[in-house]
Amino acid sequence: MANKTNLLGHLKSDFASGLVVFLVALPLCLGIALASGAPLFSGIISGVIGGIVVGYLSKSHVSVTGPAAGLTAIVLAAITDLGAFDVFLTAVLLAGFLQLLLGFLKAGSISNYFPNNVIEGMLVGIGIIIFVKQIPHAVGYDKISEGDTSFVQKDGSNMFETFLDSFNYISYGSIIITLVSLFILIVWDKIPFLKRLKLVPAALFAVIIGIVLNELFIRTNSALQIKEGHLVTLPTPSNFDDFKAMFMLPNLSLEVVMNPKVWIVAGTIAVVASIETLLCIEASDRMDRHKRYTNTNVELKAQGIGNVLSGLIGGLPMTSVVVRSSANVNAGAETKMSTIIHGLLLMISVLTIAPLLNRIPLATLAAILLLIGYKLAKPTIFKHFYQKGIYQFIPFIATVLAVVFLDLLKGVALGMIISIFFVLRGNFKRAYLFKKEEYHDGDVIHIQLAQEVSFLNKAAIKNTLKEIPANSTVEIDASDTVYIAHDVLDLIKEFQDVKAAENNIIVRLVGFKKAYNIENTDGQQVIVKQNKKE
Repeated sequence: MANKTNLLGHLKSDFASGLVVFLVALPLCLGIALASGAPLFSGIISGVIGGIVVGYLSKSHVSVTGPAAGLTAIVLAAITDLGAFDVFLTAVLLAGFLQLLLGFLKAGSISNYFPNNVIEGMLVGIGIIIFVKQIPHAVGYDKISEGDTSFVQKDGSNMFETFLDSFNYISYGSIIITLVSLFILIVWDKIPFLKRLKLVPAALFAVIIGIVLNELFIRTNSALQIKEGHLVTLPTPSNFDDFKAMFMLPNLSLEVVMNPKVWIVAGTIAVVASIETLLCIEASDRMDRHKRYTNTNVELKAQGIGNVLSGLIGGLPMTSVVVRSSANVNAGAETKMSTIIHGLLLMISVLTIAPLLNRIPLATLAAILLLIGYKLAKPTIFKHFYQKGIYQFIPFIATVLAVVFLDLLKGVALGMIISIFFVLRGNFKRAYLFKKEEYHDGDVIHIQLAQEVSFLNKAAIKNTLKEIPANSTVEIDASDTVYIAHDVLDLIKEFQDVKAAENNIIVRLVGFKKAYNIENTDGQQVIVKQNKKE
């Protein structure tokens, strides 16, 4: 396992994975800014702060923070509603402080209640979206920006219509570069010599070959050449003053800070960004090959500080994001140094090599994202949850479909609701084992309580006790029970005091702790097993 305190202990593999994440993050930062109606550079600012600052402060080893596609609709509406980008930045700043408060209130603990099948369903849904959305870019149809992950797009068409429409605008140069890039990405790890070159990841080599191929098409004046509009478009300041002008400051006037609309936007961003972050952290921990767990309360604080800084210098709000985190894991990241490196590379690229990066064909990056999407949504994952049974499969598949056709939060909410329904159903059935057997003086009815009996089991046990016949003996066994809700204890006491007394029913209690302060109705002491921990 990676040394948690030594960020330089795996520098070779972390640098390679940070480089891959940088290549994935670059078009996403720009695309999300474009889809949000914000300046392109604001997406880069968010990516840099998310990588360096949040990456350093976070306790997660593999998650990557940056501008989030799930916030694009909120950001677009907020900028329009507030009327100015600098006013929106004030809302981002306030959202960061609200997230800090959530971290100190330990709100991150709610992530422990996300079921695995819902988290996996979310990852598969995102994988399907990535895969379908990248096909148009792979064939040279770049109508929709990289940051748009919604099913219904700005022009009113849906994701699948754009997918089909893209085949009417095929660029053979893009297809060639996509296929060559996919070939490199797939065979790279199968060749032992290349696999050992950890500092030269397959994604970087694919990008270099993509640039070289397109430059060859351009210099030979081939019809296969990929032109501007189908290449990365990174802002390129010509001098320091231009660079300085790309940063914007929030409007901190009293009128703006006290504006209720600004606080509503801030609260919305804080809540949605925090939920998406917690979901991604849970997913990242599941993808982590070392199965390390992240302190989610610290994560909320780190995200809060990141959003405060982002709002102060003109960046978009950020969350922990699945696509970049998945790329990080697949590239072999060992520590959070890879996340920091990706942020540093984003910053350096803006200052030094923006013209070179603007020669990268989007088709090459589409190939990288196609593989990421496939790995997130492999058919074997569907088979795995199908084999687990209907209680696991239905919430999983419902989450997948809702994430694809609605959005991430609605998908997870639907999966959670269905999971809770099945938990209630399962508790109703498995709260206790009820059996009836013949006895000399009449029926002895045995009720064996489960390990945990919560208030959710109250209705089922109540219905059973209601059906106990007169002149019988009922034995309620809590020998294997660790916890019994007070609601259920009160129910048993009421049954003893009223129905049992009125219908000549003898109630025998086995294994109940003395602290429960409950007695048998036949004058015998409650039987407590000696080997049961009190």
